[in-house]
Order: sequence, then structure tokens, then C-alpha cells
Amino acid sequence: MEQTDRPIFSAVSNSVQQLYVLLRCIGFSSKASVQVTSQGIRFSAEDGRVMQGVAFLDKKLFTNYIFHPPSGTNLEGTVEDEYGLDNYVSPLFLISLSALLETLQIFGLNDASSFTNPTPNPATSTALNAFSGPALLLNRTCTISYIMQGSPLAITLSEAGVTTTCELTTYEPDDIDFDSSVGDTDIPFQRDAIVFKAIMRSMWLHNAILELDSTNPTSLSFSVSATKEPYFALSASGGPFSESTIEFSIDKDPSTAGANVPVYKTLEDGTSSPSKQQARRGKLAPTVTETFLVNSPSRSRFRQSYRFALIYKALRAMAASSKVSIRIDRQGVLSLQFMIEFGDGNGVDGGRGVQPPTAIKKIENAGFVDFRFVPLVDDADEGGEDGAAND
Repeated sequence: MEQTDRPIFSAVSNSVQQLYVLLRCIGFSSKASVQVTSQGIRFSAEDGRVMQGVAFLDKKLFTNYIFHPPSGTNLEGTVEDEYGLDNYVSPLFLISLSALLETLQIFGLNDASSFTNPTPNPATSTALNAFSGPALLLNRTCTISYIMQGSPLAITLSEAGVTTTCELTTYEPDDIDFDSSVGDTDIPFQRDAIVFKAIMRSMWLHNAILELDSTNPTSLSFSVSATKEPYFALSASGGPFSESTIEFSIDKDPSTAGANVPVYKTLEDGTSSPSKQQARRGKLAPTVTETFLVNSPSRSRFRQSYRFALIYKALRAMAASSKVSIRIDRQGVLSLQFMIEFGDGNGVDGGRGVQPPTAIKKIENAGFVDFRFVPLVDDADEGGEDGAAND
């Protein structure tokens, strides 16, 4: 077969649920840009250039993944970003994200129940038969293909002998220079100039956003400090009610901290034994974050505000994920990266189960969704200086 006759991209997945859950997290926009690479498919949605959501479908999520770069593609000098993508010129186009999500639901999906309640109900469990849900999922496959530049994105779903093919029209990007590199359209984030970083269970952030939403706010502020309480707080303001604040308990055990790691919170006067301190910590200040780092240039309280409505659009990702990495760079850009674990017997606990304070495990069974938010203009020049008088 000639190289020109080969399809640019073809992939087969036996789990439509995994693809749907990841893409639904960025379903706040009706369209998305798609970039096909040798490492996976990158879907990116945005809202007015101030919010961006990226769902990366790693090739490990597919049972078969074939990618042939278009002829004439320059593979020299490739650069890898944080997703491991090769940033050479590769197919880049726009599709209707809402149409893609509807396509993946043609045979029906019960993703909400599957990813929030992985434990089966003995009262409703029956023997496997031809009409039971698990049996119907055994022969379900999803094939995604892209023949050539300008051709439709074909989605073929097969289940129990029934095959449905949907062709989604691909569009040229809105910007003239959009096809130069995917990095040119991303909200810039300085990974080498992080001011604040925290890793925590997504459930804590999800519940906090829901609680603050009851006040109908317009802005959400992150307030962090490495020396004084509150160490980590979210404040909602701008609504018809007064400002509401939720403080997260940041607890660092001195016995496990390194020599150069500051103790963020002291709960005892030093006279009690470590075992009693640990027991009291569990009752008075439960550990919310696995990682908590503040690198404010002025060593004062760092405060940055964002539009609450934009943060709220990431609520689906908060509910579906188990962990979230919160990062703010020196320019005030906020990055929320969610880890969504897929079932391998343990399933996804939705953030309810206690996670060990270690690095992300079983990364091959997880998907990632990344959101970036531009800070409010009024606070852009005050981040890192705000709160100096209070500290």
C-alpha cells in the first residue's frame, strides 16, 4: 500500500466509557480542537481565551493505535510537552464536541453510576445472561479513524452485532496560525515559575465549590501562605451575599518532614508524644493535601482571583476524578489537573477512598484532564503582594 493511501490515524477501544468520561469533562464548549499524535489524541476546548480544558486520550487507552504522520511532516527537532506529545506539525482540526459526545452515547452509557458507585449492589446482582448490562458490554468496540487531511472524523461503534458509523465534519481552525503548533493556542503556563502547588483529593475541592456556589458569587480567590493561617483558603465574593470563605487544614508532620521542608501548622506545644500529636491531628486538622508548596516572591500571603463561573465549569472533572493538582504560576495562571482512574478491579473511588500520600500510581489505568484559567485583571498585579499587611 502506498503511503498516500494509508489512513493518517486509526484506533480501536473496547471501553467507550473511558473515552466518554474524559471528553465529557471538557463538554462546557460546543466545539473542540483535535490534534492527533503518535502518543495519543489531544482534545482542547476553550471559553473566550480565558479558560481552556484539555483531555488527552493516551494511546494506552486503546487496544490498537496506528498513526501515520502526513507526508511532508518534519519530524526533526521534536519537543515533548507535559503530556508527552510530539510537538511537530501533525493533523489539527476542529470538530463538534457536542456531536461527538452524542455519538458515543448511541448505545447508551451509564457512566455516572459506573464511576460514582463502583461497588455492585448484591440485591440487584443476577447471573450473567444475554440481556444483562455486563453481557451487552462484552462485545462493544469503538473505532476512530481519520483518513486524510480534510476528511471527516469517523466514529464506528459496534455492539452485539450492530454497527453504527458516524462521520463528524472537520473544520479549519479559526486562527490563521492555528496549525503551526498546538502550543501557540494554549494559555501560557510557566511550569518553571510555580508560586503555589497542592495535590489533594478532588472531593475536597468539589465540595468546596458546591458550597460556595450557594452564595451566587462572581469571583473565586485562592489565598495561600507558608507561614500563617489560613494556609490555604478559597473565598467567593461579588454576589448578593457577603464574602464566603472555606479554609483547608494544612498539616505537616514534623517527624516525616525533611530538613528543608517547613512545618505549615503546629497543633501542639511540643510536650506531647508524636503518637498523641498524630492522633490529635486526625481529629482536629485532617490532612487535606498530599503536597503543599508556597513559593511567594515576597514571602507574604499570595492571593489570586478568577471568575467563579469558569471554575464551576470544571465541576464534572472534579466529580469524576480522584485527585487534583492545583498550580498557580508567577503570572497568576491557574492550572487544575485532574487524574481520573479507570477500573481494574478497584475502580474509581470518586475521591471517597483514602489515597496513600505517594506519587500517582497505576498511571496506565488513568486519564488526565487539564484546565487553565486566566486571572482577573484587577488582581493580576497584586498576586503575591496581597496580604502583606496582614502577615
